[in-house]
Amino acid sequence: MAPARSRMKMKPIALVIGAITVFVVAGLIPRLQQRAALEVETRELAVPKVSVVLPTPGKAGVELVLPAEIQPWVEAPIHARATGYLKQWLVDIGATVKAGQLLAVIETPELDQELDQARHQLTQSEAALSLAKTTAARYAELIKSASVSEQDNAEKQSDLALKTATVSAARANARRLEYLQSFSRVTAPFAGTITARECDTGELIAASGKELFRLSQTNKLRIYVRVPQTNALNIAPAQTAELLIPELPGSQFSAKVMRTAGKISDDSRTLLTELEVNNSNGKILAGSFGQIKFVSTKSGSTLTLPSNSVMFGAEGPHVALVSPGGKIELRNVKLGRNFGQTIEILDGVGMHERVVSNPFESLTNGTTVTVVESAKDSKGEQQ
Repeated sequence: MAPARSRMKMKPIALVIGAITVFVVAGLIPRLQQRAALEVETRELAVPKVSVVLPTPGKAGVELVLPAEIQPWVEAPIHARATGYLKQWLVDIGATVKAGQLLAVIETPELDQELDQARHQLTQSEAALSLAKTTAARYAELIKSASVSEQDNAEKQSDLALKTATVSAARANARRLEYLQSFSRVTAPFAGTITARECDTGELIAASGKELFRLSQTNKLRIYVRVPQTNALNIAPAQTAELLIPELPGSQFSAKVMRTAGKISDDSRTLLTELEVNNSNGKILAGSFGQIKFVSTKSGSTLTLPSNSVMFGAEGPHVALVSPGGKIELRNVKLGRNFGQTIEILDGVGMHERVVSNPFESLTNGTTVTVVESAKDSKGEQQ
């Protein structure tokens, strides 16, 4: 009976202990779960969270259209170098001439008379020189036998030198007048087109006076444009452009930048730029108005990023990239054009690399981060 009584007494105690154990375990499990969750949250909070963006292709080429002044490749006014009367003109406006072709003939009676007089003076001087040579030679022989004085011999030798110089001067004057007389034939200095004729037969022509003809070479044309200061750095020699003519809608002519002034104009704050256009077909009229269209060609190989993803420091502009393993890599980039909310990246970032948006300064190489979201709008497009 005693053992049975003992077992009866132990049974309530066991039930109490079991109940207490259940209550203790039930209380510990939530606490352990909370502690585990807290540890996870602490670890997560210790890892910086960042949002990323992907580079997008550069904007389409930006067109810059500017008014252009179309000028002949070479243009020169033709003036007379001889004074006289216009005897005949041989070409008129629109005529195509070759280099050295005769354009007009001028009668120069006064110049002809001066040339005739100079030639006679030259003949007279040459005769006097011949006599002076003979006399000087004779006196040079006589001085050896003391038949003449030293003074007489010196005078004859000096007279020979004087006559020699007189002949040289007379010959030079005759050549000068012959050269001037050659200008009675007005010729073309280069091949081109006569664009103006300002003379007529019988007109009195003064040397270096009014313009007789205007000659232009238009197989090539010079195009002058003034590029605003904001675009001046994008213009360089050998760059291509398009010439547009309002009177020739739909026609485009290829142009090439030849040179720039190299200085911004003080009054207009523009850069004077010269381009070349082939006009061998003669479709473009020199002196007309046109437009030059510059097209940027950089967009095909460049990317853009939001401006707030680029950091600036002592080492230059750089961005923070997130590797597939969640590590930060700081990389220098080369910037291009600034479009306001976005900026052009010329080098340093690939098309599919993740770039941190709004990076904070504490990010360093090797920092582990958590990507929480991409900087996209509701349509899935990058901002």
